[in-house]
Formats: sequence, C-alpha cells, structure tokens
Amino acid sequence: MEMTAVGSGEVRVRARSAAVAGARALALAVGGLTGSVVLFVLAVVSIALVPIGVGIVTTPWVLTGVRAFADRRRIVAAEWCGVRIPAAYRPLPADANPWARCFGMLRDPATWRDLGWLPVDMTAGFVTALLPAALLLYPLEGFALALGLWRVFTDGTRVGWWYGFVPISGQATALAAAALGAVLLAASCYLNPPLLRVHFLLTRSVLAPGEGELSERVRVLTETRRDAVDTSAAELRRIERDLHDGAQARLVAMGMDLGTVEALIEKDPARARKLLAEARRSSAEALTELRDLVRGIHPPVLAERGLGDAVRALALRLPLESEVNVDLTGRAEAPVEAAAYFAVSEVLTNAVKHSGADRLWVDLHHADGMLRISVTDNGKGGARIGAGTGLTGVERRLGTFDGVLAVSSPAGGPTMVTLEIPCALS
Repeated sequence: MEMTAVGSGEVRVRARSAAVAGARALALAVGGLTGSVVLFVLAVVSIALVPIGVGIVTTPWVLTGVRAFADRRRIVAAEWCGVRIPAAYRPLPADANPWARCFGMLRDPATWRDLGWLPVDMTAGFVTALLPAALLLYPLEGFALALGLWRVFTDGTRVGWWYGFVPISGQATALAAAALGAVLLAASCYLNPPLLRVHFLLTRSVLAPGEGELSERVRVLTETRRDAVDTSAAELRRIERDLHDGAQARLVAMGMDLGTVEALIEKDPARARKLLAEARRSSAEALTELRDLVRGIHPPVLAERGLGDAVRALALRLPLESEVNVDLTGRAEAPVEAAAYFAVSEVLTNAVKHSGADRLWVDLHHADGMLRISVTDNGKGGARIGAGTGLTGVERRLGTFDGVLAVSSPAGGPTMVTLEIPCALS
C-alpha cells in the first residue's frame, strides 16, 4: 500500500513537471517567435539607416530592446532550468551622446551575439521550444479521434486522416490513435523538462561569451573594482561631511551651552534652565542624526536580523503599499548582504520617485548558488539603465560582486528590476 502511494505520488510530480514545462515551452515558442522576428527586423532596418543618420538615433533604442529581450531569456533560463547564461556587455557612459552610444553598442561583441541569436531563436529555438508543448497537446487530438471525431474525416471505408503514422479509417484505427496519444503523453512526463532545458542550452551556446573575451571580462572586472574604490572614497567623504556639519556641530554648540549654564546657574537660574532645555534638545537631535548616519553606513537590522528583515524594514518605511516575500535558508556574507541591501534601497527609491506606482512587490530567494531579488511595481514603466535614475550605480555596485542587473519596463508598465549575485548561504 505504501509503495503504491509513493508510486502514484511520483507520477503526479512527473505529470505536474511535464505540464509546467509544456506551458512554459508554449509561452517561449509564441513569445520568442514574435519578439525575435519583430526585434530582428527593427534591428536590421535601424542599422541600415545608420549611414543616413536616422539609425544613429534609433539603433541604440532598438539594441537596448534586444538586450532586454536577451536578458529576459537569461533570467527564465536560470529560474526555470538552472541554465546560467552570463552577459558581458561593455558599459556605456551615462551621459553618452547618440553617436557615441550607437557606435559603442555596435562595437560591442555582445551586441552581435544578441543579433545572431535572434534568427536562431526564431528557427531552431522555436522548434526546441515547441516540442514539449506538442508532446503535451498532440495526444488530445488522438483522444478526440477515439471519441468520435474520426467521423468528421472519413466514412469508415477509406483513410480520411492521419494521426502521426496511424491512418484513420474507422473506430478501430481511431482507438489506435488514442493509444499512440497515450504513449506520447506518458513520454512527455519524462521528456518535457529535458527538452525545455535543451532550448536554453541552445540559447546559451549562442549568447554566452567565448574564451576570446576573457581579456574583456578582466577589463570589466577591473573597471567595476575601480568604481567600487571610488564609491567607497566618496562614501567616506560623505560620512566625514555629515559628521562635521551635523552631529559634531550640534555637540560643539551643546558644550558651549553647558559652559554658559555653569556661569549662569547661580546668577540667572531661569536662563540656565532654558539653556539646559536647549542642550537636551540638541543632544536628542544629534543622537537622531548619528543613528541615521549609522543606518546609512550599515543598518543595525541588517547586521542583527539579516537581509530579509532589513528589506522588510525598508518596505515598511515606503509611502506605497508593498509586499515582501523572502525565501532564504541562511545568510550570505556581510559584504554581499550590504551590497544587496543598498541596491534594493536604491531601486525602491527610484520606484517611489519615478514610477508613479501605488504598489510594490519584492521577492528574495536563493537558488543554484545565486541570490535573486526582484522588485516589481505597477507604475508607468519606461525605466532603463543609464537614464539618470540611479540604476547605473546599482549595476556597478553589483558588478563588484560579479552580479548582474536586468530591467524589464515596457511603456505603460509594469516595471520589474531583477538583481542577481552569486553567493553561498551559511
């Protein structure tokens, strides 16, 4: 009895996995074909218009869309099948003019990998994505034939339809079609997840950078480390300035007030009491400023409770309705937690300032050696890296830890910002 229950449970798990893989594959086939065709045509036309000047303006926008499309495929490849597809785009200055932006993107080998992937995705990629969906849906036709649909195609004396390799000429052959459909449906329980993985492996074979780009990778890592050093130096200067202009000035003023109180406590007690009240108020304000400063350096809740609770505390202070889902089985190293915390803080600040949203969703989880954080809002969309909204700084902060940032923000919304940092949990 127990073995039967275990067997039926395994069958249910396989059937559910096959159904999920088939549904995802169908979405990839339809969405991938549509997106690849549209973006490939736009890219070819836009690049062809570069010599007459029009393409200089349009090409960066089109290639940004191609990158976003490729980044979205990278995300679902990692989330659905654990296939990691690294991105190695060359950074562009945030204030680059259209000319520099256009030719900077065209000189990037990653751009041409993306463009080469689009025709692959609309052909071989479409077929590999369609196979799991076909294994799941094609058996339905066999079952329908057995239930009487065969009468639509034949009068029982001649072959009026073929189901696979079975010629349908009557009820007996319709039942054979149903048997073949059952075999295909059973096969889908074992083949659908691996077939979906094959689709993403094909994608990785085209999109992943080759060994010849190792020097480029070293250059990017060197630049991100230099950015990290510059950011740290700027942060130290900010802390010094805040201490000098804020808490330190208040403490100096409080010391002067207390010195005056000592001189007046015998001669003018009323004046002394007033100065003591001002000193007490100054001490409270100095303490508040010091707490805010410490929270900006390393929030106590992050050190004591971890990243999940720290992000929840961030969300509670937002003027928008928010929902935070955390699925972390341990804690990352302190530098990784700090980088993730301040990156999420910047993304949330951008959403509040620029999105026009009234609701936010934050999801944190760890899988396949990656800490993944997604921030979604129901705002107006249009966010992009390098648009002066702070996302460039977030990308550089993550780059220090070999992390990546992906933004999906179509006009009209919603906006989804995904952060990934490779790390292990304790």
